[in-house]
Amino acid sequence: MKQQIEKLLADAVASLPDVADHPELQSLRPELERARDAKHGDYASNIAMQLARPLRRKPRDIANDIIDQLGSSELLAGVEIAGPGFINFRLADTAYNSELRAILQAGKTYGHGGSGAGHRLIVEFVSANPTGPLHVGHGRHAAYGASVANLLSAAGYDVHREYYVNDAGRQMDILAVSLWLRMYELNDTPLDFPVGGYQGDYVREIASQALADGARDLLPDGGNLLDDLPPDNPAGADVYLDALIARARERLGDEGFDRLLRIAADAILADIKDDLAEFGVVFDEWFSERSLMDSGAIDRALDRVQTNGHTYSKDGAIWFRATEFGDEKDRVVIRENGRTTYFASDIAYHLQKRERGFGTLVDILGADHHGYVARVRAGLQAVGESPDCLEVDLVQFVVLYRGKDKVQMSTRSGEFETLRKLRDEVGDDAARLFFVSRSNDQHLDFDLELAKSRSNENPVYYIQYAHARICSVLRELEERGLQWAQERGSNNLDRLSETHEVELRQILCRYPEILALAARQRAPQHVVHYLRELAQALHTYYNAHRFIVDDDELRDARLLLVLATRQVLRNGLDMIGVSAPASM
Repeated sequence: MKQQIEKLLADAVASLPDVADHPELQSLRPELERARDAKHGDYASNIAMQLARPLRRKPRDIANDIIDQLGSSELLAGVEIAGPGFINFRLADTAYNSELRAILQAGKTYGHGGSGAGHRLIVEFVSANPTGPLHVGHGRHAAYGASVANLLSAAGYDVHREYYVNDAGRQMDILAVSLWLRMYELNDTPLDFPVGGYQGDYVREIASQALADGARDLLPDGGNLLDDLPPDNPAGADVYLDALIARARERLGDEGFDRLLRIAADAILADIKDDLAEFGVVFDEWFSERSLMDSGAIDRALDRVQTNGHTYSKDGAIWFRATEFGDEKDRVVIRENGRTTYFASDIAYHLQKRERGFGTLVDILGADHHGYVARVRAGLQAVGESPDCLEVDLVQFVVLYRGKDKVQMSTRSGEFETLRKLRDEVGDDAARLFFVSRSNDQHLDFDLELAKSRSNENPVYYIQYAHARICSVLRELEERGLQWAQERGSNNLDRLSETHEVELRQILCRYPEILALAARQRAPQHVVHYLRELAQALHTYYNAHRFIVDDDELRDARLLLVLATRQVLRNGLDMIGVSAPASM
């Protein structure tokens, strides 16, 4: 409805003689906003005030002329001028009733739009290092990223969902030696475990499976394996780890070490994939960082940066002149030992995304990546791409409460709450909805007890119960041997005059606007808040009126209204990855 009225308004503005004399105004697209007070109507526009200065006329006079050009429309019950020149629109009942019919006709696609049509977009999210199971923070990234991708798809974008697998670099090397030492331990040759190693039980489980699969050939005599290494203590943990990694490579050779690393990475990545799939989060592609190295993509990207004159040598390393593009400091892309940095991989990866034909690159990252934005945009600019193609949405941290105690999360120490444990405790639906119930740029306190409760204070229970209540009405209809006649209900929607019916109808018809807003702002919390409002309206209506009445015409009209409500509840829940149960 909003788009239809915006078009009526745009046509009326374009037909004004004054506007025709100003070609630069022809591209002006008037927009509607929901009226803050229902007494003023349903929508309002400030287009007359926007035109006042270029036309050198009073806004109210311009508003009068626009209204004259609008003519009559079955969508509108009235149009009036308010204040300094606002144009207020009041929708006709026929407009609302047509929208109710449209909900049932469109079904699962109701609310979808076309603002993103013809635009390819890649959403990269989660992308946790495969060094351990996903924790609850990763869960928020997953729920948020999946919901944003769903919203963008509903807006008409061609969306590609991608997980960037950081399966190269120092953290993977640390994981490999952690696995190696656990394998020795399980093979009756215990060795001192490094302070900075990955200590979780999952490493022992992988080690046990690796030995069962015949990987004992990766365990040369460990008697003097750790001899002559630097001291291992918190202050020197990194130095010790680097020496241990070098020792492992020396004893195993590059091929053996890579095999060890692959055993660890494959096991953890398989667990991550299963965890996310069970959580309802799927990806079109799992992109390996190692593939950038193997394909030469990193070298090609750095060659382009160097050819464009944006690198220099210093202290045996190759530096990127990031400050030329607004970054706070220059960045090393090739270390003095000849190995490329994570940042070099980032440049290559984002260039590769552009080469795959994506117009917009959406990265969903942790809040600690704030400085990442400027440097990657600098890298894109250095290889000849527009920095504006990159959008980075940061996700703040989750604080998980168990009773009054915060649960600590540390992948290295193994003292963390995994996403799987959280899902087992509160369920996938509660986890998905709670994770997107607040803006991504706000910290999230996750209340376990609330998430598990069957009360109106629990938003997922409250919303799902509204859907289940409607399903129970249909079961009652069947038990009483009655059938819903859609055509009769459609022809008698004017019978829906109760206050609760009018309010429910108005809320339903806002759903397309909520989806468009949530997609535009990358803000799925708008859908959650809307669904709660819709559920409240349904519960209020359900408690105040009977739907299965003796009057056939009124009964079928009310059933059409609640079935439209069920469809929108289902669509909205699906948008954020939450189920819509038929009974509870």
